[in-house]
Amino acid sequence: MSHSINIAGLEEWYSKGNYSNVNNLRVFHIQEGEGPTLLCIHGFPSSSWDFAPIWQELTNHFHVLSFDLIGLGRSSKPNMKLTVALQADIIEGLFEKLEFTEAHILAHDLGDTVAQELLARQKEGSTKINWLSCILLNGGIFPETHQPLFIQKLLISPIGGIIANLFTKKAFRKNITAVFSNEHPPSDEFIEGTWQLIIEQNGIKAIPRLIRYMAERVKNRERWVQPLQEAIIPIQLINGVEDPISGAHMAGRFEEVIPNAHVVRIPNSGHYPHIETPQEVLKAIFEFHSIQDD
Repeated sequence: MSHSINIAGLEEWYSKGNYSNVNNLRVFHIQEGEGPTLLCIHGFPSSSWDFAPIWQELTNHFHVLSFDLIGLGRSSKPNMKLTVALQADIIEGLFEKLEFTEAHILAHDLGDTVAQELLARQKEGSTKINWLSCILLNGGIFPETHQPLFIQKLLISPIGGIIANLFTKKAFRKNITAVFSNEHPPSDEFIEGTWQLIIEQNGIKAIPRLIRYMAERVKNRERWVQPLQEAIIPIQLINGVEDPISGAHMAGRFEEVIPNAHVVRIPNSGHYPHIETPQEVLKAIFEFHSIQDD
């Protein structure tokens, strides 16, 4: 596997993508490569740019599609409820617009929850998309093991709007650094770029509405866990074990709850394993898909 990967900077990343109107919302999306379609769903509070460290290698084997969730990145940040169901509707609408009918999934954080909603719809027969497989990176797959940061608890509280308005880049740096491993801290470029995306379009006001996904996970726990327990497609968990939010303790719970669980633990990696330890994540992805790297 090549170690001289060109990682797109923020503006280069966005220059390679396009914007589509989906359900009257503006959706940034980027797609490259040839082969089976792989949908990458990012997490909170970042953007599709999270996948830049593994993007080039993925596009050697897949037609890779990613997009910015509504309320994040450079997609619309509307003053409305930003539910997990809405994000899933956007994916289905985007697939219809791009004329895609099937894909593999690679998801992270909030993206895991969106993926669980998509798989629930597949199980219920209420979607036109044929999901072929699903890889989940660190995320709150089980509400009972999710350990949110103090700032996340504040943001979902009744004073969330006030807290968001007081949130600064310094506070963001502190909180994002806390979920990375000590061995692989976030780069200044990642912090600066992600913060820029958060505050664009007055996006800071969307944060308390987005973080309601934590409450949705509790309400929909059975419906969202069932498609993993009674899986009709191959499913894998790749887990950065140093993650304080959903690290080793969540991987252990995954093995308890999911029959024949396929878990890859990545040491010295935190909440963003695809950014912290991209080569190890790529190795796990390719082994799962039985792709021999050139």
